[in-house]
Amino acid sequence: MLAATFISLQGFWFALLGVLWAGFFVLEGFDFGVGMLAPLVGRGENGRKAALGTIAPVWDGNEVWLIVAGGATLAAFPDWYATLFSGFYIVLFLILVGLIVRGVAIEYRAKREGARWKALWDLGIFAGSAIPAFLFGLVFANVIHGVPIGSNGEYSGGVLDLFNGYAILGGFVSLALFALHGAVFLTLRTEGEVRKRARSAALILAVPAILLAGSILLWSWADSGMAAGKWIAAALLAAAAALLLVLSLLLVFKDRDGFAFGATALAIVSATAMLFVALYPRVLVSSTSPDFSLTVSASSSSHHTLWVMTIVALIFTPVVLIYQAWTYWVFRARLRGDPFPGTTGSGSTSSRSSG
Repeated sequence: MLAATFISLQGFWFALLGVLWAGFFVLEGFDFGVGMLAPLVGRGENGRKAALGTIAPVWDGNEVWLIVAGGATLAAFPDWYATLFSGFYIVLFLILVGLIVRGVAIEYRAKREGARWKALWDLGIFAGSAIPAFLFGLVFANVIHGVPIGSNGEYSGGVLDLFNGYAILGGFVSLALFALHGAVFLTLRTEGEVRKRARSAALILAVPAILLAGSILLWSWADSGMAAGKWIAAALLAAAAALLLVLSLLLVFKDRDGFAFGATALAIVSATAMLFVALYPRVLVSSTSPDFSLTVSASSSSHHTLWVMTIVALIFTPVVLIYQAWTYWVFRARLRGDPFPGTTGSGSTSSRSSG
C-alpha cells in the first residue's frame, strides 16, 4: 500500500510540474512575445507604451510560475534538478540574465525622457524576451531528445552538446510560438493602430509557427524511441497543438481576438503536455545509453517529503490562482496607442470589451 501511494505521489508531482510549466509558458509566453514585438507594433512612443502597458501589471507575477516550477523540481526530484542545473548551467544562466535584463528594462524605461535612453531599454526588452524564448525551447528539446549522461547520473557533455540540430529547431519553435502568442495577446488587449499592426504580425507569424511545429513533430516521429502506445498519445497532443495554431490563424483573420488567444494558449498547453507524456517515466533522457536516463522513481524525494508538499500545494495553489485571475480581471481593459485629444500620455484605457 505504501509503495503504491509513493508511486502515485511521484506521478502526481511529475504531472504537477507539467501543469506549472504549461502555466508559465502560457503566461510568460505572451510576455516574451510582446517584448519582442513592441518595437514593431508600437511605432512611436505612445504605441510602444501601450504595447508594454499590456504586460506591465502582470509580467512579474507570471514569472512566479517559473520560480515555483524550479522549486518544486528541487523538492520533488532533487536528482533531476542537480543533473539538469549542472549540465545546463550556462544556458540556464543566460535565461536568468535575459529575464533580469528584461525586468530592469521594463522598469527603467520610463525613468527618463529621451529617445536614446528609451531605445537602449527597448533593446534590453527585446533581447531579454527573445533570448529566453529561444533557450527554453532548446532546453526542453534536449531534455526529451537526450543529452550525454553517464552511469552515475551526471551530465558528461559540454555546453556545445546542447546546441545540436534538434535542440536548435526546438528553440526556433518556442521563439515563433511565443511571438505568435504575444501578437494575438496584443490584438486582444489593444486598440487602434497598435492592434492593427499586432493583427498583421499574428497573421504573418502563424505561418512559420505552424511550419516549425510540424517540422519538429516529423523529426520526433522519425527519431522516436518511445513505446508505440505512448508515442500515439504524444502524437495526438502534438497534432492538437498544430490544429489549434491553424484555428488561431482563422480566428485572428475573423477578428475573434479572445477565442484566438484561447487557441494559442491551448496550443502551448498541448505542446507541453506532449513533452511530459513523451518523457514519462523518464525525467531526463540519456543519449549515452537508455539505461542511464533519469527516471521519475529513481530521482524523486522521500514519501514524507512528497506528502507534505502535496498538502501545501492543495492548500495554497487555489489561493494563488484566484489572486492571479483577479489581477487579470482588474487590468482587462484594452489600451490604445494614440492619446486622447489634449493629452500627451500613452496607453490610454478603453472600456471596449475584449470579446
